[in-house]
Amino acid sequence: MTSIMRQEIDEIPHVAARLLNDQAEALEAAGKALRERDPAVVVTIARGSSDHAAHFLKYAIELELGLPVASLGPSLASIYGAPLRLARGAAIAVSQSGASPDIVALAKAAVDGGALTIALANTVPSPLSVAASLAINVDAGKEIAVAATKSFVNSIVAGLAVLAHWKDDANLKQAVNALPQHFAEALSLDWSAVIDTLVAADSLYMLGRGPSLAIASEAALKCKETCELHAEAYSSAEVLHGPVSLVAAAFPVIAFAARDKAETSIVATASKLVEKNAAVYATSQLASGQGPAKLPFVATGHPLTDALCLIIPYYGMVEQLSRLRGFNPDKPAALQKVTVTQ
Repeated sequence: MTSIMRQEIDEIPHVAARLLNDQAEALEAAGKALRERDPAVVVTIARGSSDHAAHFLKYAIELELGLPVASLGPSLASIYGAPLRLARGAAIAVSQSGASPDIVALAKAAVDGGALTIALANTVPSPLSVAASLAINVDAGKEIAVAATKSFVNSIVAGLAVLAHWKDDANLKQAVNALPQHFAEALSLDWSAVIDTLVAADSLYMLGRGPSLAIASEAALKCKETCELHAEAYSSAEVLHGPVSLVAAAFPVIAFAARDKAETSIVATASKLVEKNAAVYATSQLASGQGPAKLPFVATGHPLTDALCLIIPYYGMVEQLSRLRGFNPDKPAALQKVTVTQ
């Protein structure tokens, strides 16, 4: 029987296309508003998978516009009641439900502090969409499985579309519009080579740099949620500063490399871990010979969309891994779809 998680993964190309079509005016309006505001700084507001989406957008904004982007802890508003000084700033709040009290509180604080605050939510209207200056429905549709997949992807698609309009970048606009097709291609990729290594594993590392580090972080969370398998995400630079001590023979490592300026360094680090006899896999053509095993990927022609497509075959693999490890990927133990935090 096909799991709900698998069904929702398979919906990703369709919901991405729907978002780009149905929310086109809202995406363009948000980009125009940011261009007119011309913020000196951007802050993000999110938790869980949504925070990984925000982390991806942080790198995207920094790389494309050179603007610093910082993640704010929701407790600043919900626990500490600290006022924010964001008159020259913008805020991006990301949430599946748009209902978490601490996320809503921080979005309100950002607005009160003077920030142009944009909500990317899968539920509109919602408390978050009401609190924000502008709200965009990420239009992933109802997501039943506890582990977020299509809403995570669509949050990033929405953010990249806004960024493309903000920068008025024809190349990025074209790359974003091509994502539904690339997602469909990514769904057909086979990552089952990783499964035999992970079925009996106790722990593993996910590596990346830049936008692919956000993907590695999301991958690690999904591994914990659906497979009860301990996974940690590290920058391929940081893993050599301490965490490498735990890497022994057969220790699993997945290196998420996009076709960008970090690809060579990610594969170089992965190759060093191969020398420790770890079980290392990398999404790169540079992974060959005595280096890490190559995982298939979709080359989209743009480094940002290339990185985003890496999560699609991973989702398919981890859903299968969850079932092989004896779990129900739709209902991870001790987790709920909407987590209420103060």
